[in-house]
Amino acid sequence: MTFATESPTTPVEATSSFAPPVNHIVQTIQTVIASMDADDSALENQTEDTWKFQYGTVEVVVNITGTEPTDTFTVFSTVLAAPFKDEVKMTRWLLEKNASDTFEARYAIQNDQVLVLCSRSVEDLSPAEISRIITIVASVADASDEFLVESFKA
Repeated sequence: MTFATESPTTPVEATSSFAPPVNHIVQTIQTVIASMDADDSALENQTEDTWKFQYGTVEVVVNITGTEPTDTFTVFSTVLAAPFKDEVKMTRWLLEKNASDTFEARYAIQNDQVLVLCSRSVEDLSPAEISRIITIVASVADASDEFLVESFKA
């Protein structure tokens, strides 16, 4: 990470002791996925920025838009696809769970799908945070997908 002084001609280099070096972020993601991927099902796309793996009954997607501080690290899993029944009751259930049971993750509805997701900037992203975010999303999704399908799938 580069910090610039007020004078544009004299940049000051500094590294955060809390963030892994840039080249270690992708390696850390791959290590965490390998430790959680019991079926050895992880797939990486051609641009090396998206991984998919099976965790219990759900597919988990991990994406990183890059390794600059302004880039984004996102983990999500689809837990229910439309059509929905009793959408009002389902929405209330999701909001109540967001308030009490999802830690850093959250439920969201996008493109007629219910997701569990967590997203944050790459800046100061530590290996412990990478592991925690992937674990939380995978665990919450796996714990809720069957209930959601049983209760709210039309």
